[in-house]
Amino acid sequence: MPVPELAAKNVRSEDVVLPPKPIAAFDGAQAQSKVSQQPQVSHQRVSTTQQSPPESESDDNSIAVPANQSCRRKGCHAISSTKTNSSRDDEECVHHPGHPLFHEGSKGWTCCKRRVLEFDEFMKIEGCKRKKRHLFIGSSKKDSGEETMMTLRHDFYQTPTVVIASLYLKKIDKGRAKIVFLSPTMLTVDLPTTDNKRYKADIPLFGQIDTTQSTSKIMGTKLELTLVKLNGASWPTFRCDEQATSEILQIGNAGKA
Repeated sequence: MPVPELAAKNVRSEDVVLPPKPIAAFDGAQAQSKVSQQPQVSHQRVSTTQQSPPESESDDNSIAVPANQSCRRKGCHAISSTKTNSSRDDEECVHHPGHPLFHEGSKGWTCCKRRVLEFDEFMKIEGCKRKKRHLFIGSSKKDSGEETMMTLRHDFYQTPTVVIASLYLKKIDKGRAKIVFLSPTMLTVDLPTTDNKRYKADIPLFGQIDTTQSTSKIMGTKLELTLVKLNGASWPTFRCDEQATSEILQIGNAGKA
């Protein structure tokens, strides 16, 4: 069965941990292998905006925190104050430093021992680590001056056998880019660009993929991923920690089971 959609905010860009399989790594210069004889079936296309930027240790003090901004640490549900120039000295961030763990019906976090059965109860598990101040905006630039891209627009479509996903970023440096299929439910990307930008993140996938058959291809304006499903289950979202922001469009006649 596919992993249930983690449709609530603050379950971030981390993996739902499953038993590991052999790692298949692809660098940006590697050619894409075609998936042989893909069936002509109806497609589903969902357009979403990535909601889980990579974390940094603390907010950049030189950047003002917008009002109603959610804390980026996993399991913390804090919202930034609507008051301007409010003090942050009393902030305490209660969060989970580990990964979501779904195994044989039980749900929890790798950083603490509590396990529950229901998803709603999983979302209520209190964080096991405390840190002064929340992480609302992170750091926008690295010391080298390289700009860190916090989010990327992405979309995807699928057939019963594959998911074709696109991460939109111009001028990706093919020689330095890294795309690694860490596990059947986790993808990690490191995408530097030739104009001194960089996007780096772990992407938790909604369903399970064959890491040895899945491929990547860098184009002029995007990274395209061809993810081979381990089963024929439909993916309502690309990531397991997001919620679809548009209606699913069907093209053609649906295939028969």
